[in-house]
Amino acid sequence: MDEFFGGGWYILACIVPAVIFIFLFLVIRGIRIINEYERGIVFTLGKFSGVRNPGLNIIFPLFQRLLVVDMRLKTAEVPRQEVMTKDNISVLVNAVVYFKVIDPESAVIKIEDYQFAIRQYTQAALRDVIGNNEMDAVLTERLQIADAIKEIVDKETNSWGVDIESIKIQELELPAEMKRAMAKQAEAERERRATIIASQGELSAAENLRDAADTLAATPGALHLRTLQTIRDIASDPSEKLVLFLPSDLGQIAGQLVKKE
Repeated sequence: MDEFFGGGWYILACIVPAVIFIFLFLVIRGIRIINEYERGIVFTLGKFSGVRNPGLNIIFPLFQRLLVVDMRLKTAEVPRQEVMTKDNISVLVNAVVYFKVIDPESAVIKIEDYQFAIRQYTQAALRDVIGNNEMDAVLTERLQIADAIKEIVDKETNSWGVDIESIKIQELELPAEMKRAMAKQAEAERERRATIIASQGELSAAENLRDAADTLAATPGALHLRTLQTIRDIASDPSEKLVLFLPSDLGQIAGQLVKKE
């Protein structure tokens, strides 16, 4: 009997520390700290059992599993891709998506990888929207096109527990021949505007000269004053010149002499 109890105490002495060690190990493994910008999704025996808030949380490691979801704003870049516009012009487009998780339960349970899914869905929506617009609209209405893509993607991702904040089209690259054609078009447009401005200036100058001529003709002595001013301007130039002044009514005098003869 003494040998039996002595062996039993020996077994207990070996088992108890092991049990305590396992218990402490499980307790330590069950302690989880969730940051302020995170939420924890707990599964008990494979079933969803709740959302844990930031701070110290304890789970049962053998029966429960904790998945941490980041609630901060994230970005997903849509890689550059070739898209055909409505008027059959290929353009290279890349975009960036800004999104955040608003329902961590849905983001974990309803979709496997929401970030990858958002990139793929945005890529498909970008192709659809640009494909339904002509090149001029794509170049001049980038904000409207980005908003249209956001509306399509946001409508789908709401069921995933993800909110699309915004979508920005970063770059639009045209083929080289299209760039040359647009450069020629812009140059022709600038020449047209320059010609219009020059013609408008000539028209305004002609109208002002007509008004000035009418004023001089209607005012006695105005033409003589203008002539004297011109003579003064010529005299101020120190260059050597010969100036002959003839009376303005010389033609009338000569005509009268011819008639008398």
